[in-house]
Amino acid sequence: MPGNFDEIDVGQVVNLGALAVDEAGLAAFCTAFAPSWDVEEGAPESLLYTLWSKLDSEAARHWPQTKRLGVDALRWMRNPPAGELLRGRMTILAKDPVGDDKGIVIAQHDLLDEAGRLVFSCLTRSVFARNA
Repeated sequence: MPGNFDEIDVGQVVNLGALAVDEAGLAAFCTAFAPSWDVEEGAPESLLYTLWSKLDSEAARHWPQTKRLGVDALRWMRNPPAGELLRGRMTILAKDPVGDDKGIVIAQHDLLDEAGRLVFSCLTRSVFARNA
């Protein structure tokens, strides 16, 4: 990811990394947060959001992102089984400068399974620092 808002390009695709749906983690998550969910049905939607959030926050650690304003248009397409490797990507849809020191970036985030099928997606609005 570029070092500041002005270096971000609309259409740019950013790799958010990958992680597997861990069998023990799936079972523990369901016990704690989705007790009525059958783990044989794969990862529940709430866990998919959590896995995306982990990839996003780890990737954004070194970005000039200063604030997440919103997460919208959440979509769940399938419930991957334990052991499935998921990869995250972010596509920049739009950006708008707001004064001299910051700008808003609108992006689509996707979680894809090993076959490249969409598992989860959402839209985000975030504040990024600008070159002053």
